[in-house]
Amino acid sequence: QVSLVESGGGLVQPGDSLRLSCAASGSRFSTYVMGWFRQAPGEERDFVAATATSWSGLSTYYSDDVKGRFTISRDNAKNTVYLQMNSLKPEDTAVYYCAASRGGTYYNPQSYDYWGQGTQVTVSS
Repeated sequence: QVSLVESGGGLVQPGDSLRLSCAASGSRFSTYVMGWFRQAPGEERDFVAATATSWSGLSTYYSDDVKGRFTISRDNAKNTVYLQMNSLKPEDTAVYYCAASRGGTYYNPQSYDYWGQGTQVTVSS
């Protein structure tokens, strides 16, 4: 069982930065694929970024919408995953969710077994 708690959301202006954190409780954190998803009102939950630990090191994946602006990272010693968001745009406004997966397709929400409660990010001038 894994419990996830996101933090770091807020109201920012276009072009600003935010860093989201997701603290996980439970064992074997390093074995999970950790992902960030977001959901705007009336929209589906969309993949943002994911990271996995393997024998060759850390792998990271991004949606085309955020590639080059967002960076996902993880600290397995602290059971925490981060999402650094730079050059934020109004279209980044959404509730951001952290999720943990035992395996499967990293961009598919159905592959994830545990979810946090979400944190609101609003980008507006």
